[in-house]
Amino acid sequence: MGKFDCVLLASDFDDTLYNSSREVSAENREALNYFIRQGGRFTVSTGRAHRTFSPYVHLAPVNAPVILSNGALLYDYSADKVICEFPLPRRATEDLGILSAKLPTVGIETYHGDDVYIHHPNDFTQRHVTKVNTDWTPCELRDMPTPWSKAVLQDEYAVLLDAQKLILERWGDRYEVIFSNSALLEVTAKGATKGGMVLKLAQLLGIARKDLYCVGDNQNDIPMLEVSAIPFAPANCADAVRDWGRARIVKSCDEHCIADIISILDGMYPSM
Repeated sequence: MGKFDCVLLASDFDDTLYNSSREVSAENREALNYFIRQGGRFTVSTGRAHRTFSPYVHLAPVNAPVILSNGALLYDYSADKVICEFPLPRRATEDLGILSAKLPTVGIETYHGDDVYIHHPNDFTQRHVTKVNTDWTPCELRDMPTPWSKAVLQDEYAVLLDAQKLILERWGDRYEVIFSNSALLEVTAKGATKGGMVLKLAQLLGIARKDLYCVGDNQNDIPMLEVSAIPFAPANCADAVRDWGRARIVKSCDEHCIADIISILDGMYPSM
């Protein structure tokens, strides 16, 4: 029996658990090992897809299924299997084709299984695929195999705001459309969010809402921060999270924010 037997901690990956030096710090790993020894369950909840997160899953001691593609996929790495998934509707090909005709500079990156396809790649595309360290295939939307777990739109922020508005006005009943940073707009199936999937995971693990804690740095993390008993955000979080006004700000991703959170939880839960 451990003091964290009933606790689930879900962390965003980039710029939260994974710092600006592109590593998970020794301090965070040490804190997580303590958290797990005391019975805690730790997972990552990321916008990255299976293809782009899998090379990094070993960097931290994850002991619960991982939330991928902004909540479109729940994957158990210990059993190497999908727990549940919510792919984009097949008509996403047609809908995003309409968007592309109206906003032709937008790069559109899609994920089918472990394959990555990009329509109209641009400078933002190259930055993104370099950061997540993946190869990809240039492809017209109509030629991309479906279904897609998600699509990522890439362009200047102002252009992506127009894209977000268009999608929500025309097809808001079909899609979630949320920024993961100022140059990446994530599109998932309606209802597929980090918040929805972390609640599903908590239910599967028998974790009560009062013992569910989430941390994230950007707009796409707000849905899971909304369901967290205490919503945590690193000091380097985006203005969207800070302006949301409900997050408890902890140390930055470069100052071992996960270790900081575990220290806070350590003071909240009595020793067994």
